[in-house]
Amino acid sequence: MRTLLLCCIILVSAPKTFAQPCKEVVGYYPSWQWYDRDKLVNPHSIDYSKYTILNYAFLKPEPDGSISLFDSWADENLLLGEIDWSTGGYVPNTSLISKAHTNNVKVLPSIGGWTLSDNFPGIAADPQKRQTFAQACVNLIQTYNFDGIDLDWEYPGFVDHNGTPQDFQNFTLLLQEVRTAIDNYGASIGKTMLLTAAVGANQQHMDNVDWNAVSPLLDIINLMSYDFFGTWDPITNHNAPLFAPQQGGSDFNVSSAIDLLMNSYNVPKEKITAGVAFYGRSAKTSGTPTLHGASTGLADNVTFSIDAGTPLYYSILIEQNQFDDHWDDIAKVPYMTGKNGLNTFLSYDNELSIELKAQHIVEKDIRGAIIWEITGDYIETAPGSGVIAHTPLVNKLNDVFCNYVPSGGSGGNGGSGNVGLEEEQTDFVSLYPNPASTILTISTGSSEKVQVEIIDGHGKIVSTHTFNSASKSIDISHLTAGVYQVQMSFSSRKVVRKKLVKLE
Repeated sequence: MRTLLLCCIILVSAPKTFAQPCKEVVGYYPSWQWYDRDKLVNPHSIDYSKYTILNYAFLKPEPDGSISLFDSWADENLLLGEIDWSTGGYVPNTSLISKAHTNNVKVLPSIGGWTLSDNFPGIAADPQKRQTFAQACVNLIQTYNFDGIDLDWEYPGFVDHNGTPQDFQNFTLLLQEVRTAIDNYGASIGKTMLLTAAVGANQQHMDNVDWNAVSPLLDIINLMSYDFFGTWDPITNHNAPLFAPQQGGSDFNVSSAIDLLMNSYNVPKEKITAGVAFYGRSAKTSGTPTLHGASTGLADNVTFSIDAGTPLYYSILIEQNQFDDHWDDIAKVPYMTGKNGLNTFLSYDNELSIELKAQHIVEKDIRGAIIWEITGDYIETAPGSGVIAHTPLVNKLNDVFCNYVPSGGSGGNGGSGNVGLEEEQTDFVSLYPNPASTILTISTGSSEKVQVEIIDGHGKIVSTHTFNSASKSIDISHLTAGVYQVQMSFSSRKVVRKKLVKLE
């Protein structure tokens, strides 16, 4: 079934277990997801080997600068551990933080978020409140043994969240206060503290940050490169396109957001982690659903009722039979359209799009990735089984980080020897259909002699062909499902490489 295959496509290279990710992998864990699927994703079941940092989301900044818990019951159980009702204390080594530390993973409290950012402008504008906030950050680290602080102010200068033009300067002042406070505390206990921040991925939000002052204060800058398009737009579009889609803002995509941060604001690439989405966005359509078609401005809260129309990846897999699956080869992301009268458009990420984004992160040579959010990637053996089978999206992310070597450079672990499965944009060479299952047609538009090599994920040539016609159809039914590179060498010595997705 094509839908299932595209969602669950597997690289030719065999799966591997990662002792530690080869790049920074920051996974957000929202406290409210602890309750989901009968507490399926909990401190005991999280696969810590897939992440370097877990950001615990979210804690609330109060108007006076203090910080409060968002869900006292979940926060107590997750941050302090299972309650020992016989003693009134906590069962040792059962908290998220103790489990993470055992596995060499750091944990930071993420303060703010979309619904809890309204108080930041007032705190940042007042010297006393800034000091109170910074001390509250230290208190959090002391109480729960956090490894630093993640600030998620969405966004400085954003009017809808009480932002003002003064936020440009005050954001820096707030970070300076927190940086000093947690560094002083860290020095007192002989531990280096991290200070990170989640930042907006479009120019409007970036313009409201004094990057020359802010960048040196932060260890990691978490670029929220998703939510580019949604129900707020009049037409359906992608939640997190890798490249600019055919319609919509040309800068609203992962690649442009990374370039903007590095090139226009001179943010050091070694501090940037790009966001990857382990969720999708639905939109009800006025008629037959299609990409760049008319949207009603409403999410599908019926099909995806659990996530209020913004389904996590596991929910998408459960409901996929109600949809036809498609691939946008311009934006390099999948999407789904409802069938049998279901007027729903769904943008999401699957293993292939995560793979391409991970490759792009390696090619840009930035620090790594952030995941919103990790629980959607924990797939059960069957819905409701309570048994985790695998984590396909973060597996794909780490597989690329550890094995992908771009053409002409080193990547991942710097020495895997695996082929760089890059794709070159050309006007005269095309592969179709792509993805393909049995027959692949290569069109060159000329009768020039061309030698074709199909290369697997290990860099091994698995099929060769030579022809001197404008197009050639070849049998690929013997190849296993996965991602390949098609390398075409022309008599004029020009070499063109294209990515091929092979289905079962």
